[in-house]
Amino acid sequence: MASDPATSLLQTFSYPSDNPQYLIKWTRLGPRDAQPLIFIHGTPWSSRLWAPYALALSARYSVYLFDNPGYGQSPLLIPAAAAEFASNGPLTKQAEITAALFQHWGLSSPPHIVAHDNAGLVALRTILQHGCIYKSLTLIDVVAVGPWGLPFFKLVADNEDVFNAIPPPMFDGIVRSYIRDAAFKPLRKEDEDMLAEPWVSGEGRPGQEGLVHALKQASTRVSHDVEVQYHKVGDSGLPVRIIWGKQDKWLPCDDHAAKLKDLIGGKSEVVLVEDAGHLIQLDQPERLMAEIVLFLTKVDAAS
Repeated sequence: MASDPATSLLQTFSYPSDNPQYLIKWTRLGPRDAQPLIFIHGTPWSSRLWAPYALALSARYSVYLFDNPGYGQSPLLIPAAAAEFASNGPLTKQAEITAALFQHWGLSSPPHIVAHDNAGLVALRTILQHGCIYKSLTLIDVVAVGPWGLPFFKLVADNEDVFNAIPPPMFDGIVRSYIRDAAFKPLRKEDEDMLAEPWVSGEGRPGQEGLVHALKQASTRVSHDVEVQYHKVGDSGLPVRIIWGKQDKWLPCDDHAAKLKDLIGGKSEVVLVEDAGHLIQLDQPERLMAEIVLFLTKVDAAS
């Protein structure tokens, strides 16, 4: 997955504006007056995972890409922000920042949202706790209903100093093994390099300490406070499509997809994709693109 200059994150959003603790790098592609479409990535990924989809759909939509705080090109600015980030398992702070970013963009109409991994919980919180209004919501192998959590997350959280002290070449191997475990099919080297790069490279990236913070945060992930409110999303009439890789080992579809659909209710629907793990974007890119396009087209035609 080679980098395309068109998806470079050249814009910056500072939050809060009066005393910045977070810098969010972002970009926009496609016609400015087109229907907005926003892709949101999860852990431990970045906007690079969505770049080919954003490029393809920018012919029709005004597409927004950004790196979440602490990921990709959006490193945390100060130690206090890093500490807050590492302890924010419910992702309330990330939802707060994401809602502020969307408001900063001054979108001309409610956007389509496509969210993967813990971005699902963030997107749902922006609706339920920050009043964000969307045209549709596509949830892909999302962290949104418990129980979940890899044993590795707790191992990192309980041994933070040890993982921060691992020599970089050894840590590189841990990162790559962790990333490969998310895919059903063998990853191409260029894709593995792209996904690992923010955590194993040098200045200007979150690096080793950043990934340890992210995994420590994941060890305390909770959503029970908003799960009881998910029905409000369905009751609002918002079109929701839940897409899941049938071979997702991290979040098995039998435990998560149907439960999430039941909690949301309304117009929500589930699509299961064969031969796809948690990294469905790389396991089944053509099928995922087709499902996204079909859903967005159906919603646009009905509006």
